[in-house]
Amino acid sequence: MELLLGIDMGTGSTKGVLVDTSGSVVASETIPHSMDLPRPGWAEVDPDAVWWQEVCTISRVLTAQVPSGDRVGAMCVSGVGPCLVLCDSDLRPLRPAILYGIDTRATAEIESLTEEFGEQNILDLAGTPLSSQAVGPKIEWVRRNEPDVFEQSRGWYGSNSYIAAKLTGEYVMDHHTASQCDPMYITREFDWNLQWAKRICGHLPLPRLAWPTEVVGTVTADAAAATGVPAGTPVIAGAVDAYSEAFSVGVRAPGDQMLMYGSTMFLVQVIDEYHSDPALWITAGVERGSLALAAGTSTAGSLINWLQSVTGGASFDDLMAEAQAVPPGSEGLVVLPYLAGERTPVFDPQARGVVAGLTLRHSRGHLFRAAYEGIAFGIRQILDRFDDAHAGTRTVAVGGGLRSPIWTQAVSDITGRSQLIPEQAIGASYGDALLAGIGAGLVPPETDWARIAREVTPDPANRELYDELYAVWRELYPATREQVHRLTTMG
Repeated sequence: MELLLGIDMGTGSTKGVLVDTSGSVVASETIPHSMDLPRPGWAEVDPDAVWWQEVCTISRVLTAQVPSGDRVGAMCVSGVGPCLVLCDSDLRPLRPAILYGIDTRATAEIESLTEEFGEQNILDLAGTPLSSQAVGPKIEWVRRNEPDVFEQSRGWYGSNSYIAAKLTGEYVMDHHTASQCDPMYITREFDWNLQWAKRICGHLPLPRLAWPTEVVGTVTADAAAATGVPAGTPVIAGAVDAYSEAFSVGVRAPGDQMLMYGSTMFLVQVIDEYHSDPALWITAGVERGSLALAAGTSTAGSLINWLQSVTGGASFDDLMAEAQAVPPGSEGLVVLPYLAGERTPVFDPQARGVVAGLTLRHSRGHLFRAAYEGIAFGIRQILDRFDDAHAGTRTVAVGGGLRSPIWTQAVSDITGRSQLIPEQAIGASYGDALLAGIGAGLVPPETDWARIAREVTPDPANRELYDELYAVWRELYPATREQVHRLTTMG
């Protein structure tokens, strides 16, 4: 029997699954890790010591569990992104990987490239304004601030394309990741913007483009020795992990949405035609010729963890009980959850958290419920903009935050949308296994392993209250932005 190996390098761990062609999990393995935060605004990972070594370890563990007579028919790796990995000619990383939008070091480069190319030109061609999520300004930052590293570099990669290169020797990047390497990719045309890309990359060659479902090469003898995956095994391009996870739960048709409840919130919606919105990211999708909108917050579960820590470290169950005892609307308490700045839709790294309406009668439970509701108001703001491109028809929720009954219910009540909860929520590695099967021709292209276990529906009794509070919430950021920006210079 042919088995499929999927591995995802997430923010907090690397996870791998071995799956048969019916979608049944044969074995799984997880290795926790952490990112490095060497300076304010920096977020990094050692791509060799963390990503590659963990892929090797997980591959060895899982291939050792392949039943006698079976074999690994294909593999696919996804990872956090978009990231920047700069390597020499021997594929040795020359500095730690610069992570996605949580790394905000390239603020000056965002401004200078926007001025150089023109804000409207960037929006017209790349489809998305430059922000901390974009890779182009990060390459420019290395060129300006670490010129020796830049000059020694012979290739640049995302997290998954670095692993694909280690496995196959191929210099290739999937279209989805490339479409987040703003402003170097023309999303409408699914191709590099050669003029701008060469200006930013200089002597660095551009990777060959492939769709996430395409075979990019086969496992080399050296990679086989390191990973235990047999030489000659097809390697599929893969994508950024959120898109692999969306694929794993059947988010594939126009109007399908995924809400990922994690340390941050990440949202994906498949669309049927090109749509540019300066408050969102438009990207190439997973399947050939497809498009998607995406959005991400800077905090979500991380805000809840912070509150748990600063309010005494009570158990999660106790805190949920306290918050559940508070009525919807938190009795007039409203939270702007911008404790780490904000990505979509405000794109403001200097945004900060605001608690409005606080009184002596409010308790810890009120703060927790209001925090969940504040996150949910942000989700409504994003989904309203998604609707401008294509009305959402189906919303699937995934992620560790689903264990909070308040959070999911608040999102449904505030957005007015039902959420489908999958039976199998393994994550991006499961989507990678499916991509491996499709890419290698071991399962039909339309295969969908997702099964829905339950549905969270809006409570209409809360709609009027939440509409009123949402109006207040939307006014808070513009009303406090100037004062908050002044405060950031003092902290």
